[in-house]
Amino acid sequence: MHTHCQRSAPEAPDLFSAPLSLFSLLILRPEVQNVSLLPPNSSWHYSHIHTHTHTHCFSAKGSNFFYSKAEAAYISMPDLHLNDSLTPSLVLYSDLAAPPAGVPAKQAPPFGYNYPTMHPAYQQSPAPKPDPSPSHGGYNPPGYQPYSQVLTLVWDSESVGVSELEAETLRPMNLLQERNILPPKRAPPPEPNLSNDLRKVNCSPDTFRCTLTNIPQTQALLNKARLPLGLLLHPFRDLTQLPVITSNTIVRCRSCRTYINPFVSFLDQRRWKCNLCYRVNDVPDEFMYNPVTRSYGEPHKRPEVQNSTVEFIASSDYMLRPPQPAVYLFLLDVSHNAVESGYLNVFCQSLLDNLEKLPGDTRTHIGFVTFDSTVHFYNLQEGLSQPQMLVVSDIDDVFIPTHDSLLVNLKESKELVKDLLNALPGMFTHTRETQSALGPALQVAYKLMSPTGGRVSVFQTQLPTLGAGLLQSREDPNLRSSTKHLGPATDFYKKLALDCSGQQIGVDLFLLSSQYSDLATLACVSKYSAGGVFYYPSFHHIHNTAQRQKFQKDLQRYLTRKIGFEAVMRIRCTKGLSIHTFHGNFFVRSTDLLSLANVNPDSGFAVQMSIEESLADTSLACFQAALLYTSSKGKRRIRVHTLCLPVVSQLSEVFAGADIQAISCLLANMAIDRSISSSLSDARDALVNAVVDCLTAYRANGSNIQPSGLIAPAALRLFPLYVLALLKQKALRTGTSTRLDERVFSMCELKSQPLQQIMHMVHPDLYRIDNMTELAALHLNDSVIPQPPLLQLTAEKLTREGAFLMDCGSVMYLWVGKCCNEMFICDVLGFPNYASLPSNMTEIPELQTTYSERTRAFISWLLESRTFHPAFHVVKDDASTKTSFFQHLVEDRTESAFSYYEFLLHVQQQMSK
Repeated sequence: MHTHCQRSAPEAPDLFSAPLSLFSLLILRPEVQNVSLLPPNSSWHYSHIHTHTHTHCFSAKGSNFFYSKAEAAYISMPDLHLNDSLTPSLVLYSDLAAPPAGVPAKQAPPFGYNYPTMHPAYQQSPAPKPDPSPSHGGYNPPGYQPYSQVLTLVWDSESVGVSELEAETLRPMNLLQERNILPPKRAPPPEPNLSNDLRKVNCSPDTFRCTLTNIPQTQALLNKARLPLGLLLHPFRDLTQLPVITSNTIVRCRSCRTYINPFVSFLDQRRWKCNLCYRVNDVPDEFMYNPVTRSYGEPHKRPEVQNSTVEFIASSDYMLRPPQPAVYLFLLDVSHNAVESGYLNVFCQSLLDNLEKLPGDTRTHIGFVTFDSTVHFYNLQEGLSQPQMLVVSDIDDVFIPTHDSLLVNLKESKELVKDLLNALPGMFTHTRETQSALGPALQVAYKLMSPTGGRVSVFQTQLPTLGAGLLQSREDPNLRSSTKHLGPATDFYKKLALDCSGQQIGVDLFLLSSQYSDLATLACVSKYSAGGVFYYPSFHHIHNTAQRQKFQKDLQRYLTRKIGFEAVMRIRCTKGLSIHTFHGNFFVRSTDLLSLANVNPDSGFAVQMSIEESLADTSLACFQAALLYTSSKGKRRIRVHTLCLPVVSQLSEVFAGADIQAISCLLANMAIDRSISSSLSDARDALVNAVVDCLTAYRANGSNIQPSGLIAPAALRLFPLYVLALLKQKALRTGTSTRLDERVFSMCELKSQPLQQIMHMVHPDLYRIDNMTELAALHLNDSVIPQPPLLQLTAEKLTREGAFLMDCGSVMYLWVGKCCNEMFICDVLGFPNYASLPSNMTEIPELQTTYSERTRAFISWLLESRTFHPAFHVVKDDASTKTSFFQHLVEDRTESAFSYYEFLLHVQQQMSK
């Protein structure tokens, strides 16, 4: 049954506090030339732009640095001490150099997906001889000679004081000559040059990673290297081993509040020196006892000092209120568009299947709100024979009809919840409502959840059209990359998110839409409340099997993964280092404190840093992230990660310790911010100039002899390739072919995903899998897992006789050539030949053949550490869907973007200016 609810004396809800802005920094030059990265034969669009910002400004060494101060209230947390003297610092990493001058030329013809690819620069030279192995394609630009010569540019490792290990990372490479720069497997992060004892206890790079594993001694040295200094964190990731410490006393530095860790020094049994501020502290009596060895008098052997990642059970000192229960509220779009997509069936069945697995305890609460042109509540109070629907039609002044029975104890009302989930898909089958009152639904969610906090899961299928937060379509096919459209159309969702964050409410958004829905605006509700965004374009439960399967698997993970409530995270660092910009989904309370209403194991964060004072007096720099949260069981916990890195005084050592994947991810975050605050062209120019500046610095400080070619140290050999891949990402590519919502979602992913996921997105892994053997295979748990080598992302590596797997992180493609071995097609895909393969195949069948077992074992191994299951597409060579596969071949030229070789020439040209 359902009831219409009205209220006689409506009161306008005062939901919004004053808007708060995130602490942000912009590095711009007063004059920026707007030049698209087009192939040499294409017409160059050239314009001269004067950039103006309303920010504070001062000049240093000829460059203008702009910054805006944070306007955010700080709420004190007893576990995370704020140093009041810490002030925002300025980025001294300049990422904008003079862009190229326009070169007018005839329009180049479209460059299609024919293969093997002939690079445009080779067309005046003899064609390279065909290579019999598709795994080793030729790459012979004009004037090419085999790289057997000794480069005249040499770093003298003895004179600059680097180890033998670092000397290899400094080996000069001519990128225009050395084609095969990809390692056979995805390269692990560089190991810091630490003693074995320190290396053993250092934080895992999967959790805590720095762009430079050798920290420059001064900001001047960092500026000289032209590399960004920053951290990438995955603080709440799933761990197989986590020391959990229950103690009456959590030992911390009395001055800077650093948690005791493996990198402190014990002066004697009773005193320890903080590794961040160097304060000498007393060792508490309780800390003298080691609960692991059950011995007394060995504080240096306690778990806190033997593990760089630990979790403390917090006392009442770390609570502002008693821990709240886990509360889950689901907001469901039930308009005609939503019903037609069929998502409601998939959602209800997934929640039914995972209801028992929702994180929580006997106090867990749950509730449901549906909406179209009105808002519907569901009374699930224990004792009712069936769920009761309550309809509120006054969306201009929406109110809650009853407070006691809409969020109910899951254990007590489980049968009513199941009844509702079974009934929901059929309740709106014949609806004619096409409107969407998302804003009012979010307002009532805020009111419902404010007393306790918790998680709101929003499922939306169209543009909000009624009530507060209504939006109008603003997608102009000719302006899909304009700054105006990349930002929100209204601040309604941001303000609501900030209110939610203040009440410890996190909002996750699932957008399942076949049309423009203004994700740039809607995503704000998740971005500022520490939520997540999930996007399923063209979702339909029947016509889009791949999206339906991905939605199902994403829900399985989403509903069952670990969750933390009422969280805050603070990052501390060695005296002399400072934090100035955060990236991710959160609200910034102060210069080093993030408010996270919800925290999940799939979110990543990035931090930009600078060096305010010389580190000459220390040989080690340390960073510590402390995450205080309430577990789904109602326990207050503190997860602490500590990273230790060496401090160096030589430029060569800075280059040797460069972590190119971490650098690329940090630059991606910076570029996303730049594209929204300034323009997409500025962001793209900044990325190119990051490569130009860095390689120019390396050349200028490596030798006085200037060889021909493009020289990079081995540690940075992939830098140009990764930047080119970033430029071809949906988030940052030029042109109008990328739908606006898809571009914005790609931006959201780059800003909130962990490093490993970002790198799969930016530079996918390509393997040939039709000829896999047991050579060099892994043998795990009685399974043989082949290890095919990584291939360059170019059509040169493809052959019509093969089958190639591309792992893009959130999606996988299996491209099958027209002349692929029929045995592979039969034994792996289950069809007799290529012609019989369907064009919409989205999974590999489980067949009892050696080929099938090898292939499935390899794919399962790739997915082993993956949290969300990727969509899977089998792509035929002659299918229209092959475009989605070929667009990831980032080394090839497209109609509006360089090939890898052309990009190297462009970088070389910019360096010579």
